[in-house]
Amino acid sequence: MQRRIHRAEPLLLAAVLIGAGERSLAAVPPAKATFDVRHELAIELPADARRVRVWFVTPLDDPAQRVSDLKVEAPYPHRFVKDSEGNREIYLEVDQPSTKKFSLVTTFRLERQEVRSGVEAAKARPYTAGELERMARYLDANQHVIIDDRIRALAGEIVGDEQNPVKKARLLYDWVLANVDYWVKDPKTKKASPVGSTEYCLTSRTGNCTDFHSLWTSLARASRIPTRMVYGSFLKAELDGLEVDQSYHCWPEFWVPAQGWVPHDVAVADIFAGGFELTPDNETLVRRTTGDGYRGPDDARVSYYFGNIDERRVTWSIGRDLLLDPRQDGGPVNAMAKAYVEVDGKPLPEKEGWVRTLTYRERKAR
Repeated sequence: MQRRIHRAEPLLLAAVLIGAGERSLAAVPPAKATFDVRHELAIELPADARRVRVWFVTPLDDPAQRVSDLKVEAPYPHRFVKDSEGNREIYLEVDQPSTKKFSLVTTFRLERQEVRSGVEAAKARPYTAGELERMARYLDANQHVIIDDRIRALAGEIVGDEQNPVKKARLLYDWVLANVDYWVKDPKTKKASPVGSTEYCLTSRTGNCTDFHSLWTSLARASRIPTRMVYGSFLKAELDGLEVDQSYHCWPEFWVPAQGWVPHDVAVADIFAGGFELTPDNETLVRRTTGDGYRGPDDARVSYYFGNIDERRVTWSIGRDLLLDPRQDGGPVNAMAKAYVEVDGKPLPEKEGWVRTLTYRERKAR
């Protein structure tokens, strides 16, 4: 039987789990980890390609991570640029490329720390009109993060008359946990959208991390909670040293007056919410959806991922519907989780013309 939280239950559940999580977290210092990372973009161009432009993500300046010894290997001249949200990419442009296959490779050392927001509902207050005006960009819809009458009505049903932004955010978190299942739980019948879609997630009640967090972001913004999407990757413990791509992962952050940006990860929390059976079809997928594996349902982790994120991550970018530098010929870029490539003014899709591979080795403390 699939685990479900009853609609009357979330506030009580939140109070119990948040309190327990704060007590246990306070007893130990934030976790840290160091990784040597290799990040490769392998491109295979169409035979008639004349003008090629490539934007490849690099680690974001982030309080939770320190990047050093960044090196770039490329067959053509390149430079660092910043997009409309301030994310940094490596840009490469070439006319009449001499080869149809080439790679862009970065290596770097990453020192990463667990993020504990310390968010407290008791210290939160409603937003002022001025704060909402300053945060307007984080309240607007995106191409795949919709805010329509259906989303507004649903958000209103979930949060009711609540005005405390932390309590509202937790009500939305619990609603998504109770009503959406991560696709890896049953890969034979559940799928993810290719773009990270509120509409898909709300209609199908399943999806991947971007689907989950698109829906949560739509509901949060409709509830007047400033929210932004963060794109990164897990550095998965079981893939340490293996030539297996780490894929990507995303999570939202919501802004609270006097407390700043608060992360959460309802998609990963959903794995630990339990209520599903491990099978040969889903076992590897479920395990690799997390940073350090899956050992069964864990209510403490469900609570932890509201306000905290673990250290086995790298952050690439923030935001959706990005404008690149130099300006891309195509429309706004949905997200920069890996790379964006244009050939003769048209986007070259992932797996049809390029593949990203992220691998790493963890440096163990001595």
